[in-house]
Amino acid sequence: METLKRKAVDSPGDAYQASSLKPPLAAAAVEPRAPTTLAAAEPVACVHDVSYPEGYDPSASTSRAIAGGADASEPAKKFPFQLDPFQAEAIRCLDNGESVMVSAHTSAGKTVVALYAIAMSLRNQQRVIYTSPIKALSNQKYREFKEEFSDVGLMTGDVTIEPNASCLVMTTEIWRSMQYKGSEVMREVAWVIFDEVHYMRDRERGVVWEESIVMAPKNSRFVFLSATVPNAKEFADWVAKVHKQPCHIVYTDYRPTPLQHYVFPSGGDGLYLVVDEKGKFREDSFQKALNALVPASDSAKKKENGKRQKFTMAGTSSEESDIFKMVKMIIQRQYDPVILFSFSKRECEFLAMQMAKMDLNEDDEKANIETIFWSAMDMLSDDDKKLPQVSNMLPLLKRGIGVHHSGLLPILKEVIEILFQEGLIKCLFATETFSIGLNMPAKTVVFTNVRKFDGDRFRWLSSGEYIQMSGRAGRRGIDLRGICILMVDEKMEPSTAKMMLKGSADSLNSFSGFVLADKRPEDSDYTVDVLTRCSVTKDNSGKKTMKVVPLKARGEPVVVSLSLSQIDGLSSIRMYIPKDLIPVEVRENTLRKVEEVLLRFAKDGVPLLDPEEDMKVQSKSFRKATRRIEALESLFEKHDIRNSPHIQQKLKVFHAKQELSAKIKSIKKTMRSSTALAFKDELKARKRVLRRLGYCILF
Repeated sequence: METLKRKAVDSPGDAYQASSLKPPLAAAAVEPRAPTTLAAAEPVACVHDVSYPEGYDPSASTSRAIAGGADASEPAKKFPFQLDPFQAEAIRCLDNGESVMVSAHTSAGKTVVALYAIAMSLRNQQRVIYTSPIKALSNQKYREFKEEFSDVGLMTGDVTIEPNASCLVMTTEIWRSMQYKGSEVMREVAWVIFDEVHYMRDRERGVVWEESIVMAPKNSRFVFLSATVPNAKEFADWVAKVHKQPCHIVYTDYRPTPLQHYVFPSGGDGLYLVVDEKGKFREDSFQKALNALVPASDSAKKKENGKRQKFTMAGTSSEESDIFKMVKMIIQRQYDPVILFSFSKRECEFLAMQMAKMDLNEDDEKANIETIFWSAMDMLSDDDKKLPQVSNMLPLLKRGIGVHHSGLLPILKEVIEILFQEGLIKCLFATETFSIGLNMPAKTVVFTNVRKFDGDRFRWLSSGEYIQMSGRAGRRGIDLRGICILMVDEKMEPSTAKMMLKGSADSLNSFSGFVLADKRPEDSDYTVDVLTRCSVTKDNSGKKTMKVVPLKARGEPVVVSLSLSQIDGLSSIRMYIPKDLIPVEVRENTLRKVEEVLLRFAKDGVPLLDPEEDMKVQSKSFRKATRRIEALESLFEKHDIRNSPHIQQKLKVFHAKQELSAKIKSIKKTMRSSTALAFKDELKARKRVLRRLGYCILF
């Protein structure tokens, strides 16, 4: 077994030679020598905005500053450090008794706002709920809050501790279930804290956050903690509309610990700095990395069980794998602790087993690990202790190597989280779930692949996913900067890499269905995705406004969803459209081809498809509707109003009348169903009385 010794060095430069594990001479210029720059850093301002519901008077909010009769001059909690501007601003909103959304980078210190909200609720003898997306985060926050406040309980699908506590930590699914059941806790809740609320954009579980927010008690206030999202103002507008209360937005894109992003090409001989700590993308360095990429052999490209084998799995006893060389360099250069993200539970375990030759811990650390491990495993039965994942995990942990994914036993995951927090695990192989909110930062984060399987297909990592996982790099107050290493095993366009490494976070678009519910017609409308050119503008809060412009005008190529009623016609000209329209260059090239086709048919116009002759629509109702439309258009052309200068205004009024008529029809339908429900309740009450009197039996 190989015990790795560490060297005190600075961060890697533009490239290092993996074979010799020596950083370049320019490395000293990358890392400042004096660590005192952390204390000398100037605070960075934040953006503060607020969304008011319709008809709300902001001047009246000052009269109800603090609920519970507490002294306004005395803060609910004092912190032993100077607050960042965004933290102080958010706490000021909490003191005013108003909801707030805090949008900041990972490890920026959003938990401070949650701690203050809990302290304020306990001071005022009110109940507070803290929700998180995963059990691991709930367990960690329970341990953290229990040390700070004694009256704390935990409710997850696995364990329930002190369910009557004033502060309850739970998963979002448990909170939604309590709302469905009408729990007594609902009546006592004053504050609800939604951690990692950007998880709402998840296509499978996002609805849980929507329902939890919509069904929350109307007299409660909210704290939303989120990673940076570009449309935070839209989210706050939605909350203000749903709950008829103001919602503040405190946004900052300041990262306390700057990041350096490197690319490691498969089979290459070094790291290449592609994005420095100032956020500058170095395209020449990226091209050098791609040129150093060694193509995988045909055997490595073969698929196994429908999934591609990755270059990280290559390597035998005689030849060190890329992952082994990477971890070896990280440990020797003191860039640990390191988290290596993989998108497969099986691969996490496989890669960890490749580290069998490494021993990263001292003897006293091994003794501590064994003590902590068996004190936790004593909760299991003798049969459970013999499970392979339990018996095989301890030798790895004693060498400072860990594995974390959803397939492990809950108690085993909790032990690994504790060991990583205590610094006893130097190298952790984890899946994407480890990046969700857990306050377990490392100095270095490694991505074992740039593609992931999302349930349908293999695709590039989105910028939002990369931001979330790379945010684990860099420990505030410890590291001058974090290191992110992207392991690339295939060619990729610079635009794709730039979008991944420097792109903006994913928007919260899931709740838009609720916002536009009153504008939706009664009958469902079909939508189609259209590639067009739009002019995009941003306000101070980061809210985007898009306006469709002609193809020849200046603007960004954007894929937008349009209702079928906005499509004027279908052309008989067919064009090849690339499957991947994410890169901007691909969209721009596609629009140029469309312009060339339009220019070719500029004289006679683009030929259109005939529904009956070309599309073979034989429906009698369609023919009848077509003839009626043609007759009405003919009458309209002959009518005097056709030449009226106010025709557009009259049409606008007519469409508004149609929308109101549809809304009236929908309200009448709701009233009829509500009346029927009232009668059903009355019928049940009458039947209950008749049963008690013995006039009818239960059937």
